[in-house]
Amino acid sequence: MANLRVLQKEQTRQRLLDTALELFESKGYSATTIDDIAVAAGTTRVTFYAHFASRRAIMAALIAQLNVILERAQSPVHGSTAPLLVDVVRAGTPAGIGAWLRQQAARWTVIRPYIIAASTAAAVEPEIRDLVDEWSEEVVGDIKDGLDLAERFEPATRHFRGVLAYEMLDRTTQHWIRHQWDIDTDPALDVLAGAWADLLGER
Repeated sequence: MANLRVLQKEQTRQRLLDTALELFESKGYSATTIDDIAVAAGTTRVTFYAHFASRRAIMAALIAQLNVILERAQSPVHGSTAPLLVDVVRAGTPAGIGAWLRQQAARWTVIRPYIIAASTAAAVEPEIRDLVDEWSEEVVGDIKDGLDLAERFEPATRHFRGVLAYEMLDRTTQHWIRHQWDIDTDPALDVLAGAWADLLGER
């Protein structure tokens, strides 16, 4: 019986998360209220607060869910880490970099609502903006770790190389979110991979 209650509680929590994600994408973060989420999820405001302390808290949980989708593991150093990204940067081959970027692009359809929700929430919630900035820095940290392990480029330049690489990837992702071009026929990913290889790879 206890296990059933735990399962039902988790199902309700996940339903609230799924509903919030849909509403944040369709209505926008600012226009979506806790009552909107609760009603659309078929539950009550009281039930919402039994799972999440605020709208910010449910957005933070969605960002944590995004980490799972992107296979980012907990890290005592960075908060989260993608070991494959570290390995790809350490190897520094154009083929490996290109393959990793295409793997990320294949997830764009799934992560699109999360990115939209996080972007709109960050625009109005300083706590979410800080959380998104921290998340971005964790990706930069992975890139720097890869360069450190490879002992490639001057140490003082490695973090900024990570910043530039992340910004290029984020800009490309945002461009796809708005225009949803065909990643298999459009040359954008090849251009991005070439830029990453020049910025991070072996020479």
